[in-house]
Amino acid sequence: MTKSRPYGIRDYLEPAGGWGALKALAVALKEQQLLIEGVPTLLKQNQPEGFDCPGCAWPDPKHTSAFEFCENGAKAVTWESTAKRVGPDFFAEHTVASLWERSDYWLENQGRLTHPLRYNAATDKYEPVEWQDAFDDIAQRLNALASPNEAEFYTSGRASNEAAFLYQLFARQFGTNNFPDCSNMCHEPTSVGLPRSIGVGKGTVTLEDFDSAELIMCIGHNPGTNHPRMMTPLREASRRGAKIIVINPLRERALERFEAPQAPVEMATASSTPIASTYLQVRCGGDAAALKGICKALLAMDKAARAADLAPVLDHGFIAGHTAGFEALAADLESTDWTAVETASGLSRADLEDVATQYAASSATIICYGMGITQHKTGTANVEQIANLLLLKGNIGKAGAGICPLRGHSNVQGDRTVGITERPSREFLDRLRDVYGFDPPREFGHSVIESIAAMRDGKAKAVICLGGNLAMAASDPQACFAGFRQLNLAVHLATKLNRTHLLISKANYILPVLARTDNDVQASGRQAITVEDSMSMVHASRGFLNPPSDQLKSEPAIIAGVAKATLCQRSVVDWDALAGDYALIRNGIEAIFPDFVGYNDRIKQPGGFQLPNTAAMRIWKTPTGKANFAIFSGLDEDDVAADPDVLRLMSLRAHDQYNTTIYGLNDRYRGVFGRRDVLFINDREMSRLGFAEGDVVDVATALDCARADRVIQGLTVVSYNLPDRCCASYYPETQPLIALEHHDPDCLTPSYKSIPVRITAAAAQIDGDRAIARDGVVGRPPDVATSTAHHDRTSAE
Repeated sequence: MTKSRPYGIRDYLEPAGGWGALKALAVALKEQQLLIEGVPTLLKQNQPEGFDCPGCAWPDPKHTSAFEFCENGAKAVTWESTAKRVGPDFFAEHTVASLWERSDYWLENQGRLTHPLRYNAATDKYEPVEWQDAFDDIAQRLNALASPNEAEFYTSGRASNEAAFLYQLFARQFGTNNFPDCSNMCHEPTSVGLPRSIGVGKGTVTLEDFDSAELIMCIGHNPGTNHPRMMTPLREASRRGAKIIVINPLRERALERFEAPQAPVEMATASSTPIASTYLQVRCGGDAAALKGICKALLAMDKAARAADLAPVLDHGFIAGHTAGFEALAADLESTDWTAVETASGLSRADLEDVATQYAASSATIICYGMGITQHKTGTANVEQIANLLLLKGNIGKAGAGICPLRGHSNVQGDRTVGITERPSREFLDRLRDVYGFDPPREFGHSVIESIAAMRDGKAKAVICLGGNLAMAASDPQACFAGFRQLNLAVHLATKLNRTHLLISKANYILPVLARTDNDVQASGRQAITVEDSMSMVHASRGFLNPPSDQLKSEPAIIAGVAKATLCQRSVVDWDALAGDYALIRNGIEAIFPDFVGYNDRIKQPGGFQLPNTAAMRIWKTPTGKANFAIFSGLDEDDVAADPDVLRLMSLRAHDQYNTTIYGLNDRYRGVFGRRDVLFINDREMSRLGFAEGDVVDVATALDCARADRVIQGLTVVSYNLPDRCCASYYPETQPLIALEHHDPDCLTPSYKSIPVRITAAAAQIDGDRAIARDGVVGRPPDVATSTAHHDRTSAE
């Protein structure tokens, strides 16, 4: 008899990719009303004369094929280029209060914004406003602030280099370095940890390095969902005999086997390529311990080899000539207890020694990592331990080897390169002064966590969001929602409606922007924007679709309009000229950043150009002049690890999701269909805690910050292959569990991937302004505590 499983839960036995990916693409085209128009659009995606995917930051190959898009990249494009529209009639029909009760999925799925909007408190509706009226009122409210530091300028990683540079130029002329950025919530440990280790906060590999790597280690990332085009080089590496070691808490289908949709033989024969040759399921939060264990084993192997007059395991020539701190690292590793490593990592000594043996045998190793490494209280330490492992064998600065942080949004790295940082260098500010004729502020500004704290505490009075869905992306929505609601001004540059737009302050604006796929024509003609991918390649992107409305403006045009109205005679910048010709913005970037020499000419080359990476050239821009081994004296980040009732929860993206954007309600590879209100846990832990699959539970924070509203209610327990003492659920549904203070102390990145929690049977609903339904987060009326609507949670699909 077949076991009855909860609604929408069934085993998915197929490989990643394959016919399932093609079917999902067809569904996306149909749902966004693009069955005819969508295919020509996709054929221009990631092409030299086309537009850059608005999804992930995976680089384009030098020689592109006709099909340079993946399933989730196609979802991002169809979501953006949808035929659906959200115009004045929509907002005339819906109050903000009624929209608040809709799910995040529903809000964005209504379509593209078409008109600039201003909130009217008398009607509780967003209403059309003239562009210049919006610019003038925003300017008046910004200039009324007691200090420029009362304003926060948030940036999403989808913004172009041109928009980001213009944005920071405006904000710094206004007088602040408050630049909370989406990267603060994901790869800030990379931006902090790697400069300390190797002198640069970016990856050192190129796409071509994957062709010659003998070993690829994938730690804390899920490429099949979050950067599916990476599956092509992983598949090719596997097929040529390279080893692929995966260290990740969950068994992810794409890291097990992959059926390439562009491989006719695999598609015709229903065959697939195995990906991982070794797969270790590390305990949530146990990455630093696992990495230290591998390094410890490597050190012991080297010591034994030298004692036996065999070839050394470590690259002692590289260590002596290019690194500092090896002796201290060796002493720390030798004093680290193996039993403690096993307990903290959830992995056996034998498994970690096996990984060390495979690593020792490889002459060229790439280590890739994602937010499963960075989004911890020890995120920066995790990154530094990866760098340690690579440095021990000289695997930075040679072919087929290096470190590969997998960035999220397609230009999140580029935004930071061109000046979106709350901690600018003196050299950068001096160049800005010399080129643009003003003295930029020197005081460091706010990151995301600091900006939300300032909003919560009444110190921030205005927020401008260059894209994104900040209130849903950030930790501690309790603090973030309250902070937004007491602002004097909130301005959102956006393509679609989202929940952050519904957090009403004293004055609210939604300003619709052109998207990547839209044709951008300004005073000087058709424009190109530029982006930087995860491997430091800068290339042009040109949309070609007619915009959803003639009322839309580009991000640079809106930024220039607000800047001109706000700064008036205080600025000598010709904002109109910059908005009318993006080549002039690129001239400014080139004048500030020498690495962009010849910017406008070099982006005319197919594929663009690569920014120099000093670490890849074994030039170490660190205080020691060498690459530095970093000491992490601890193993376990959890101060409640001894409590048997406490599990570590990690937040996840579903397969039909990119960051806070929910494309659909399926998580195909994990066997979840039509819902998001689930808690993954293994059968042993389920039984130990007294639960069964299909039970409805509440999940509460198990930290000092625990209180009644740090609870997620109404999740359905689903059996899944996870390590003991671990569980998982979807982001952003999990955000209420994370206090603003629960972050990496080095870089303030929230600990989304390792949250100590307690699980109890579902109780009566707690009052609050958000709940979780099958289709994700929904809002509650402010004066009503409604049910989470469990529906029929026990029927088999």
